Amino acid sequence: MIIRQRLAAGLCALLAALTAGGLAPTAAYADETDSKPAPQVELVLDVSGSMRARDIDGGSRMAAAKQAFNEVLDATPEEVELGIRTLGADYPGDDRKTGCKDTRQLYPVGPLDRTDAKTAVATLQPTGWTPIGPALLKAADDFGSGDGTKRIVLISDGEDTCQPLDPCEVAREIAAKGIGLTIDTLGLVADAKTRAQLSCIADATGGTYTAVRHKNQLSQKVGQLVDRAADPVVNPVAVDGAGQCADAPQLKPGLYSDREKFGEHRFYRVDVDPGQELRASVSVAADRAVDQDYGVLLRAVTTHGREIVRGQEAGDGRTDAISTGLRYPRPEADDDDTNPETVCLQVSNSYSAPASVKTSPGLPVELTVDLVDGPDQASDVAAFGLGNGWWLLVALVVVGFLAGVVWGWLSRWRVAVWRTN
Repeated sequence: MIIRQRLAAGLCALLAALTAGGLAPTAAYADETDSKPAPQVELVLDVSGSMRARDIDGGSRMAAAKQAFNEVLDATPEEVELGIRTLGADYPGDDRKTGCKDTRQLYPVGPLDRTDAKTAVATLQPTGWTPIGPALLKAADDFGSGDGTKRIVLISDGEDTCQPLDPCEVAREIAAKGIGLTIDTLGLVADAKTRAQLSCIADATGGTYTAVRHKNQLSQKVGQLVDRAADPVVNPVAVDGAGQCADAPQLKPGLYSDREKFGEHRFYRVDVDPGQELRASVSVAADRAVDQDYGVLLRAVTTHGREIVRGQEAGDGRTDAISTGLRYPRPEADDDDTNPETVCLQVSNSYSAPASVKTSPGLPVELTVDLVDGPDQASDVAAFGLGNGWWLLVALVVVGFLAGVVWGWLSRWRVAVWRTN
């Protein structure tokens, strides 16, 4: 009886200990999850009078924006807190001072009620001025004080009409506050001045600019930017490529940004150890009007200029960015040579611009570099200095050899026939 009582007491104590041990991590995990700040996004929409223009797939710019908002609101991740601010939505008059104050928060940044947000957007009508600078100042104050991701998505079809409050300077002031706020801009059928201003706003905070001419393009881009807020933040590191490999900056795995002139070549260096595979990709964005028919080339070459492998892509004026990539698996060393191999990445573009378009600064470039374990049977694709075209050389050699044998046999046969006759 005493043994049974002791066993029961021991089991109770064991269960209590297991329960306490199991609950503690769960509580800690819940606290950790709850303490993680939610990503926040505010969509800032231009509702000025110019949004009445009917040049997006046969409909008005305002109709395209409303459709995009409805689709994005349906697809917004649950963890994202979203808000909406307008500019130029309320004052239809000619008083500039009043028109430049015309910005209000249509829906507060916080947990999303899709029905309320859609209802608020449905009431908008193109009305007044384009106070981009004042709207950005107000939008920066719409976010909470947490450390989570903060992103403004500005959608406009024209440049600011409230100078001298330069929206580009406003964006720089926001960036200087160090609150981690990124501003992405989208230009609806934007002219050159509008593109320049929206690009400057985005560049000041590490954001992106996208030119938009179609409904589905607008919906997709706004959706991507909202989704990006929910992803882990990876800020590209600014780097200056060089005109030749010897002067190129040394890169480690990561995401990098640069600017490249029209038709320019820029070099970067990466060290690849035996048994590693280099994976690299590059995107070049057309943030202004460019001539049709262009391309981007990414080459991996040795320090002596011998090509290892290449990736290339072409466009015809209907895309805002063009991307390509490459992979180079370096085989395991057969001897004791474990020294890294320096690979030079060459980024080239064949963009050109109309005479009326400024070519400075250069086009935005985003370069991704990664080093992973190579495949078990990695081959040296640089063995013949032809990249992925080495097999073509082998095929040509074999075909040439067989053709020579056949031609020699036919020649000997013809000579034998001639002698016989």
